[in-house]
Amino acid sequence: MLSHHVFLFMLALLAAASGFAARSAKPNIVVILADDLGWADVGCYGADLHETPHIDRLAKESVRFTQAFAMSVCSPTRAMLMTGKHAARLGMTIWIEASLQKNTQRRMLEAESKHDLPFTEATIASRLRDSGYLTALVGKWHLGDADHYPETHGFDINIGGTHWGAPNTFWWPYRGSGRFGSEYRYVPHLEFGQPGEYLTDRLTDEALRVIDQANGRPFFVYLAHHAPHTPIEAKKAYVEHFASKLQPGMHHQNPVYAAMVKSLDDSVGRVLEHLRARNLAENTVVIFTSDNGGYVGMDRKSGQNVPVTNNAPLRSGKGSLYEGGIRVPLLVRWPGVTSAGAECATPVGLGDLFPTLTGAPGVDGLDLTPLLKNPAASLGREALFFHYPHYYETTTPVSAVRAGDWKLLEYFEDGRLELYNLRNDPAEKTNLAAQEPARTAELRARLEQWRGEVGARRPAKNPAFKPKR
Repeated sequence: MLSHHVFLFMLALLAAASGFAARSAKPNIVVILADDLGWADVGCYGADLHETPHIDRLAKESVRFTQAFAMSVCSPTRAMLMTGKHAARLGMTIWIEASLQKNTQRRMLEAESKHDLPFTEATIASRLRDSGYLTALVGKWHLGDADHYPETHGFDINIGGTHWGAPNTFWWPYRGSGRFGSEYRYVPHLEFGQPGEYLTDRLTDEALRVIDQANGRPFFVYLAHHAPHTPIEAKKAYVEHFASKLQPGMHHQNPVYAAMVKSLDDSVGRVLEHLRARNLAENTVVIFTSDNGGYVGMDRKSGQNVPVTNNAPLRSGKGSLYEGGIRVPLLVRWPGVTSAGAECATPVGLGDLFPTLTGAPGVDGLDLTPLLKNPAASLGREALFFHYPHYYETTTPVSAVRAGDWKLLEYFEDGRLELYNLRNDPAEKTNLAAQEPARTAELRARLEQWRGEVGARRPAKNPAFKPKR
């Protein structure tokens, strides 16, 4: 017969085991978000100059989405990803620094856009923290001022997150002025570095440290890299490697950007290897994606005389609502759920990650679990919508709707309508609006109805605008 003390000890062991089982039943989650990485910038999506062996290996272990979509610039995507609500519904349609700027020299006055993610919004982090997760943001936040930093939106840990959208430099101590005018920028909580330390590497160090500090508690690590956003700066040896590899006819012609992408790929490899070494890989969801399409302008402040990247075969880039501005890579590895090497062509949005990871219904996002289990399944979604009532190097104010193979863009300045069949014309070369008037009218009506439903803010005619003669 067991003694009273032995019996109590066994009960304690059973309770501890039960508690561990309950915790381990919750998968750890690592979301790696690149900044301005184009759809075709990694090997598994067709890059030519760039080398991404670790991301490509992750793709072979994941469901690879071939038609995943973000908003066309960073803060709106990040807000949508965090909340499962469309950026237009949130009223955050441009990056937050630009939300404070007013340009009265253009044909239209840009729509108002919120600077701060409201406290009333539940985020992936707040939902997961409430269910027992350790939550950490490492890297870029870009969703509000200091009163709206990650700590106020469900993150236990914030390493590097500020209201700024890019660092002054990728080299330690990651601070200074001149890149963005006279403004002095810095990346906090990255003290005690050394000359030559590179930001992408250091943020990875910090993410791995968070994983180690979780001590058995389920964790959500949101590793939001600044790479490969401007400033286009990279390790000398990597730059020399890609410069020697460069050939005429390649889509990608920027060896410094290629070197930045390689460092990003190194980061993904380190995270994957760390999870394996800590016996966490089989209980950790790993997601890799980007916040918008690749930037196709030039970074002249870094001495660049070639475009940063090229999103071919997709049209245009960051800012635009053509495919090059909004289509992004998306890889999801969920042990026990996803099948290695699967491919899914169903159009999805990054707002879908909120209900997928939290189990809570998304207002606009849909749970991707059916597609993760069976990439040929249907989500039942009829259309995806995009709204950028602002100007950028690549666009004037515009909205768009994607329904099946068809995509309609409506430009606010002149009411121009463009219709494309993406199955036959993924590069969006042939505008079919005049040839398909009924379909064009139907999609335009659907787009107008959606803008009304979500309260999308619109640009307005500028009464003071005087066209140049």
